[in-house]
Formats: sequence, C-alpha cells, structure tokens
Amino acid sequence: MTYYLMQALVYLAAAVIAVPLAKRLGLGSVLGYLIAGVIIGPVAGLVGDETVTIQHFAEFGVVMMLFLVGLELQPKMLWEMRHRLLGLGGLQVLLTTLVFTGLGLVLEQPLSVSLAIGLIFSLSSTAIVLQTFNEKGLTKTEGGSNAFSVLLMQDIAVIPMLAFIPMLALPELLDAAQSVSSMDDHHHPELSLVAGLPTWAYTLVIIASIASVIVAGHFVSRPLFSYVAGSGLREIFVAMALLIVVGVAALMSLVGLSPALGTFLAGVVLANSEFRHELESNIEPFKGLLLGLFFITVGAGINFSVLSEHVSLIVLLTLAVIVGKAMVLWLLAVLFKIQGSNRWLFALSLAQAGEFGFVLLSFSVQNHVIPTDVMAILQLVVAISMFLTPLLFILYEKLVLPRFAATESNTAFDTIDEQGKVIIAGIGRFGQIVNRLLVANGVQTVVLDHEAAQVDNLRKINIKSFFGDATRPELLHTAGLEEASMVVVAIDNREAARTLVHYIKKTYPEIKVVARAFDKGHSYELMQSGADDTVNETYFSALELGGRVMKGLGVHPFLVEQKRKAFSKIEHDASAQLFKQWLEGSDGDRFSNDYQQLFIQMEEAIKTGMERDRIDRHETGERGWTPPPKDYANDFD
Repeated sequence: MTYYLMQALVYLAAAVIAVPLAKRLGLGSVLGYLIAGVIIGPVAGLVGDETVTIQHFAEFGVVMMLFLVGLELQPKMLWEMRHRLLGLGGLQVLLTTLVFTGLGLVLEQPLSVSLAIGLIFSLSSTAIVLQTFNEKGLTKTEGGSNAFSVLLMQDIAVIPMLAFIPMLALPELLDAAQSVSSMDDHHHPELSLVAGLPTWAYTLVIIASIASVIVAGHFVSRPLFSYVAGSGLREIFVAMALLIVVGVAALMSLVGLSPALGTFLAGVVLANSEFRHELESNIEPFKGLLLGLFFITVGAGINFSVLSEHVSLIVLLTLAVIVGKAMVLWLLAVLFKIQGSNRWLFALSLAQAGEFGFVLLSFSVQNHVIPTDVMAILQLVVAISMFLTPLLFILYEKLVLPRFAATESNTAFDTIDEQGKVIIAGIGRFGQIVNRLLVANGVQTVVLDHEAAQVDNLRKINIKSFFGDATRPELLHTAGLEEASMVVVAIDNREAARTLVHYIKKTYPEIKVVARAFDKGHSYELMQSGADDTVNETYFSALELGGRVMKGLGVHPFLVEQKRKAFSKIEHDASAQLFKQWLEGSDGDRFSNDYQQLFIQMEEAIKTGMERDRIDRHETGERGWTPPPKDYANDFD
C-alpha cells in the first residue's frame, strides 16, 4: 500500500508543479505533462517499469476523450461543416498519410509499418493548437477556423485508424507475441464473445453490437437519465456517466472492436440529449486526469539513450515532419483559397505531430504493427515536434504577421469618406450601443473596426461603418482625428486599447478620450495612458441586475434607484484615491496592502450609505427618483 501511495505522490506532485509552469511559459498543458514525465522518469529516476502498466490504465482517458468528442459532434453541425471537414480535413489526412508512408518506404520500412507511420504523422495536436488559438485570439481568423475544421476531421479520423491499424500486424511480431502470451493464457484468459465464430456470425455480432449502442442511446438513455436524476444524488449521476463509457467500451472489447470506436459512437448518439452538458461536466475531470497521467507515462518512458544513439536521425525526422506537413498544408491553403497571413497561420499551426500520435504508437505496438525499437524513435519525433510548436507560433507572430500586416491592411481597408465629431474605435457589442445612442441623438460618428465580417453585418442593418484598424495613425487621420471632439475606444483588446489612448492623448491632448475597460485594473491602465474617462464594461449591467434583484425581493423601485445612485456615487468619489494608490504601487504589485485597505474602507462607506434613512435624508441629486405627484401628467395638458 505504501509503495502505491508513494508512486501516486510522485505523479501528482510532478503534474501539479510542471503543468502550471508550462502553461505560464506558453507551452500548454500537454507539454507540461510530458516534461513532468521526463523529469520523474529519465532525469530523476523516481519511476520505473511500472509506467508501462500505468499507461495501459491511463489509455482509458483516450476512450473518454473520444466520447466527449462525439458529444460535441451534433449531426446538424457536421452537415454544415461537411465541405471543410471532408474537403480540407479529409485531403489533409489523406495527403499527409501518403507523404509519410512514402518516407517510411524510403527508410526501408515494410509497407504496413510505413502506412502506420503515415497515419500517425497525419495528426496534429488538438490540445496545443486550440489552446494557443484561444490565448492569442486567433480562433475567429480565417486561418484559425480552417485549422479547427482540420483538427476536427483528424479527431474523427482517429476512429477508423484505430479500427484499421490491427489489420497491419506484422506476421513475425504477431508470432512472437503469441508464443509469449500462450504461456500466460491459463493465468489471464481473454474474454471474448466472438472467439471461434465463423465470419458471417462475427459480422452479425458486430452489427448487432453497434445497433444496440444506437438504439439504447435513442430510446433507453432518456428514461434512465431521468430515473437517476430523480434521486437528486450527484455521485449517482457521475456513476451513471462512467457506467455508459465503461459499459460501451467493455461491449466493444468483447466483440473485438476498439473501445474508442464504441464510445465515440455513443457520444454522437447522445449529442442531442438534454443531459449532454451534465455528461460532459461529469466525464471531463476523469478524462483530464487520465489523459494527463497517460502523457506523464509517455514522458517517463522516453529513452534518452535512444536519443543519444540516433540524434541525427531523430532531428532529421522531426524536421521532415514539420516541413512535410507544412508543405501539404500550404498546398491545401492555396487550393482552398486561404489568403495572406492566414495561409501561413494555417500551415504553421498544424505542422507538428499530435497527442494522438502517442496513442496510435502505443496501440500499434500492442497490435504488433510497429517494432518497439522503431516506436522509441518515433515517440521522440512526436514529442520534439510538439515541443517546437510554440516556436512555430513565434515565427508566425514575429516574422510572418508583420510582413503581411501592411500589405493586407493597405489593400483591404476601406476608404474613409466621412468625418464626424466622434470617432468610435471598435463596433462590437459595446461600441454598437454607444454608436446607436449617439446617432439617434443626431451626433455624427465615424465607426472603425478591424473585423471585416462585423462591418458587413452592420451594413446589412444600415449602420455605416468602415473596415480599418483604428490603431493605425494614418487611418485615424483619414477619419478626421484633428477635427474630432471625442474618441470612443471600444476595442476588444486590452493592450491595443491602451496604446491607442496613449497615442491620441500624446498627439492631440485637447481631444477627449472615453474608453471601455475590461476591469478596474484595465481602467487604471487606460487612465494612466491619458483617458479622460473610463467605463468598466460590466459595471452598469451588474448594477442594473443588482437593482432588479432588489426589486424582485420586494424593495420599492424608487428606493432601489436611490440606493443604486448612492452606491455609484460613493464608489466614484473613492476611485480617485484608489487610482492614486494604484499609481504608487510597483508594476508587479499594483494592488498593495494600502490599496486593499482603501478598497475595504470604500466597501464600509457603501455599506454605511446603504443603511442611512433614505426617507429623512434625501440628497439633492436623488430627488429625481422620488414618486411624482398624482396630478403630474395633467400639468402638461
């Protein structure tokens, strides 16, 4: 017992330390787990041969991952994405598989091994790429959306790959494995429902098993979920979710199919269920822990002696993978008319091998397709290519994007043929409301936004706006910055908003700048840059919601408005002191103890203000909220 507790302690400590650090460095959680495994395995020697046994258990995380992938793939969504999925994604998997199958043949590997290698390297890292897209705001770009389609197709393609790879088994590896396993059969007999069945019966059993999963998902799952949910016990619903995944995986194993195939199918069937989100929330923690454990065991199993013995081959293969995949992706980007910097983003973001490469490698060895010595080399190639992914994104940001920014902007930005008293930079959900209010009151505005699709949508509803990057000085001047009275900064980017405010106030200090802030810290940054006024995007909506809650609790509407106004006034009066204290803090510790004490004092002042007798002690500015006289309306007849 003590031994297992110590092993668990090592694995958990490695994950807790390495993964957050890797995410802070921009490497992603998958690389964090791999690094943790390398440290506790080859480097420190804290774990040993038991990692192979643990890896077999942790591979169930892959089964859970594919169940969750299936839950996200609603048939309607798949149909809407069919052209990019089958066209762009399907061609990427096919062409990349052919390229690396050819590379395997050049390296004198058997056709079956070469084909397995091609399938393994056709996949990219979904976890790393999507996480990086989210962190860098690239998800909604043309390159990012096309890359997502390819990643989705790759995740789907894993299912037939898992079904196909066992057919590539090498006879010599299979014979050797059978001779070893025959000695252990009396200890661990293999459970199977299809052993010894003729081909036609085996086919019928497989069809019946798949049909049972589909039928049960459609007709049995709903009453069963309702029955379990009626108990009101969350742990029973968690057990129910695990029962579905384990049960379907066990059924597929008993009929000789891949467990991942069955759980993926079950996920697709349940994608339209009203219990889908509950299933996701219950399975996600188990999936994350098991996948993390799987990647740690992969890192712990990396053989550095293999790296030192074949360093030249591994480096060349890694470069071949990245360059080869990038060339295939570039060709597809040309065929599907992905333009400019988006073409580079598409090609570079998917040029690495993926986490499913480890899964397929392990699966290939278990099914006697790839020899263990070849697997050790390929495992290092997959890991190193993933380690290099952040460098590919740095290459895109530092070299590719600046080169295309000027040319793309100059050719694509609109010609601004109007000028107005107010320039609005950013016409998203926040800027739209500001613009509509001003225009409705006869204020002439000039609206700029760097999202072409957003500008087109606004033009469809007769809101005139211009496609252009407001952070570019020449566009601001074309929009009439010199003659404008005010600039509204509503850009959905913290740093860009701060830079724009600084430029305007430094160049034209007489122009008033009102800026949207994400939070109090961002508000202070904008004020430090020169903004005349800032508004936290959630402040007034939260204040309004709080007021409605009070009204719902029975507080009189006029009293609610008085208390809201008092709350806002007290916080506004205290903001100058808070900002001053924030300025005195260091960059790394703006919210110091003194700032916290001031904030606590402000909260006490608000509480005191709320407890005042509002009937006897009205303030002059609040009298607009007292009930109007009964004959108020008759005064205007």
